[in-house]
Amino acid sequence: MARSKTSSAWLNEHVHDHWVQRAKAEGYRARAAFKLLEIDEKDRLLKSGEVVVDLGAAPGSWSQVAAAKVGPKGKVFALDLLDMDPLPGVRFLQGDFREESVLAELERRLEGAPVGLVLSDMAPNTSGMASIDQPRMMDLVELALDFARNHLKPEGAFLVKCFQGSGYPEFLKAMRETFVTVATRKPKASRDRSVEIYLLGKGLKR
Repeated sequence: MARSKTSSAWLNEHVHDHWVQRAKAEGYRARAAFKLLEIDEKDRLLKSGEVVVDLGAAPGSWSQVAAAKVGPKGKVFALDLLDMDPLPGVRFLQGDFREESVLAELERRLEGAPVGLVLSDMAPNTSGMASIDQPRMMDLVELALDFARNHLKPEGAFLVKCFQGSGYPEFLKAMRETFVTVATRKPKASRDRSVEIYLLGKGLKR
């Protein structure tokens, strides 16, 4: 079946994308690596010896960055609905984060370790219809926030991708109720036309 004009245009843009080419040259699995690298350069989230949970990890570029930054004394736990090729220093669990059994298994693997950073680059399979995609996205980010509340150590941090739209102001309010400081980040590797934005919460309110 012939590709549509839209999919052909996306493929052409992707192939010639500066960040895609750079990711290949530097050995990262996806252009998304540079989003985390830029945010970490500014906010110093990834510390040596830290315990990191990466939600929505596949294909693994954020886990790559995290494992390199936390080093052999740190731990990176990655989770995704899709399979992910193994990465040194990364403990991967395949499953649907929305399912209680998958969450329970992730918690079991953590073995009570105090988590310093929760990363969430999760996003639903998009339909192109905001009325469908936005509620699905908000459901994921709310679950990720709940996980962060329950597992972060007091001085920990939570970095989450959101779509700006319906439900976003309410989620931002929930972030501000949960963390001492909340900031927005729009890294250069995020496409200009994308509605995605990253929220960073630091320090749990008690």
